[in-house]
Amino acid sequence: MGSRYEHVFAPIKIRGIDFKNRITLAPPSPNTNNQDGTVSRDFVDWMRPFARGGAAILYVGNASIDITESKDEDCQLDLSTDKCILPLSWYAEMAASYNCHASLEINHNGKDTAFETVGHPPYSASSIITATEMTRAKRLGRDPIPSIEMTHEKIAETVEKYAKAAERMKRAGMDIVLVHGGHGNLISQFMSPLYNKRKDEYGGSIETRARFAIEVCDAIRKKCGPNFVIEFRISADEIAPEGMHFDETLKMIEYLQNHIDILHVSAGLHSDFNMAYYRNWCQNYMMPRGFNVHFARDVKKAFPNLLVTTVGSIVSLDMAEEILANGWADFVAMCRPLMADPDMPRKYAQNRPEDRRPCLRCDACARFMPPRVVNCAVNPYLGLFRELPDGVVPKAPVKKKVAVVGGGPAGLYALMALCERGHDVTLYEKSDHLGGNLVPAAHPPFKIDCQDYLKWLLREVSKYPAKILLNTEATKEILEKEKYDAIIIAVGAKPLVPKNVPGIDKPHVHWAPDAEMGKAPVGQKLVIVGGGAVGLEAALDFKQMGKDVVVVEMLDKDAHRMAIHRSSKNAGLELISLMEQNNIPMYFNTRLEEVLDDRIVCKDMSTGENVEFMCDNVLLAIGLEPLTDVVESLRRCTAETEVFIVGDALAVGNIHSATNGGFQAGLHI
Repeated sequence: MGSRYEHVFAPIKIRGIDFKNRITLAPPSPNTNNQDGTVSRDFVDWMRPFARGGAAILYVGNASIDITESKDEDCQLDLSTDKCILPLSWYAEMAASYNCHASLEINHNGKDTAFETVGHPPYSASSIITATEMTRAKRLGRDPIPSIEMTHEKIAETVEKYAKAAERMKRAGMDIVLVHGGHGNLISQFMSPLYNKRKDEYGGSIETRARFAIEVCDAIRKKCGPNFVIEFRISADEIAPEGMHFDETLKMIEYLQNHIDILHVSAGLHSDFNMAYYRNWCQNYMMPRGFNVHFARDVKKAFPNLLVTTVGSIVSLDMAEEILANGWADFVAMCRPLMADPDMPRKYAQNRPEDRRPCLRCDACARFMPPRVVNCAVNPYLGLFRELPDGVVPKAPVKKKVAVVGGGPAGLYALMALCERGHDVTLYEKSDHLGGNLVPAAHPPFKIDCQDYLKWLLREVSKYPAKILLNTEATKEILEKEKYDAIIIAVGAKPLVPKNVPGIDKPHVHWAPDAEMGKAPVGQKLVIVGGGAVGLEAALDFKQMGKDVVVVEMLDKDAHRMAIHRSSKNAGLELISLMEQNNIPMYFNTRLEEVLDDRIVCKDMSTGENVEFMCDNVLLAIGLEPLTDVVESLRRCTAETEVFIVGDALAVGNIHSATNGGFQAGLHI
């Protein structure tokens, strides 16, 4: 098995425990547990695809050693009492049935625990007021609350809590633990000069700052015995001005190495700093793949006898094989790529790498606000763990004749679900190609994740026995003539054009994606109207072509930053950063007033004054609007109860809403 991927599928024995390959699920936090912090059946069902798919180790993130003093997520796992053991055993037994090891990332948030969550100030290495707490206090209208510097007695108590948490995992049937010592959590607060201001034996030098971590690991070893594997997660570089940097981390590892079995090398912090710092923690599609692998590589070079796990935008087992073959790491951890396709290891083992469903690195799975149940933009099964616990779409009781109108992501996922249900499916696509707005989205050369996904989607759809009619507009007459039992309308959306702007219909005004794809000629000087992700991606694309680009945006700078982060998460802020790096001017608080032949006239809404921008072309990127007229003309071509409107045709959204909406509609016919 796996001759092309011999290093990925090489087994390894650690402390007498066999691991079948070198792929681990980096720890997600699915938030599907019971309110009391115990494992639920939903949690087990959510984790099952990863075990079935072939990973060697499954980690679950942010399992609290004591939820009464460290809680930051709803339905967070709690390991503070023995009542967790029996439910945890369901998870361990499920994983073992697939020759997979179940585990948890055990953690204490320290300073990041909110007063409102636990009813008392948080504990930390030192008494500090973090930037996160300052923001929280301002939002709640109260004074900032400093963390409590842990006494020696509290330190000893907390060390024991870590050890007991690991022991409960072992009693539940687990034989490996991931101790979270990175990303600004409690253990890293002791290790980092940014947070540790102590003057006693737990502060000061690197050796003394390592003491708490060592005591935790040694206590776990004492409680759990020699046949228990300890993996320790560390931020190789905190990417913070006063934080711990890589040279210090290497010295820290010297003290840690004999107290652990595997070192999980990550980077960055998840709080207190702007996105430029913790972008390392949740990488986006504008960032290079394998973003943090160099840290693991350099750790492995410095400590060749230490087992090392690497993580960070490793999107395929081809990348994993290269990393392992080069000796840069011993394990490869993946989270988002395995959520996109939990079956990835099994597909590669069967020499079907082309069947991997690619991850978009869109961060749709990174939910920072309630509800925080994790799902995926490209894998609708992940969000349907209750309905489809085995990942199999059930056959429909009655075979129906179904029309799908529109060949974008929503329509294509509807087609796949309908075919799996056993229906007779015909898809109508007005253009000469499938993919909808995913095609222009994948056009910029830096959108490699989107390009891979588009190729996979088109290849996957071709496997289904549906009739696909390109260059065919589904009219009311056609649909009524064919007498369909059900219709899914996925016609998408059209570019939004500002109303009452003189000159907006001039021939040198185009939709930005059309211009990018060569459907409309453009000159040298371009003005892009709209500073969302589409507009900024277009600006970067044209800049790389050597064009002179200016972006105008109606929102002010702060509101724009919040809006683009809300819509595009880390990628939005990455785009802003790249705009600055590429010296692309962006004018905020600026509204388009008129389009002339060689320039546009805008109003600076902060001053009320007009400002002009010379240009050869005006490119619109202010958004989309549903094709409501098309929807209304088609929705009564069969019984209303058998008509589903999905994707942008229903409400302009994103790939996540399109994929999941289309798939759900297919399941309900």
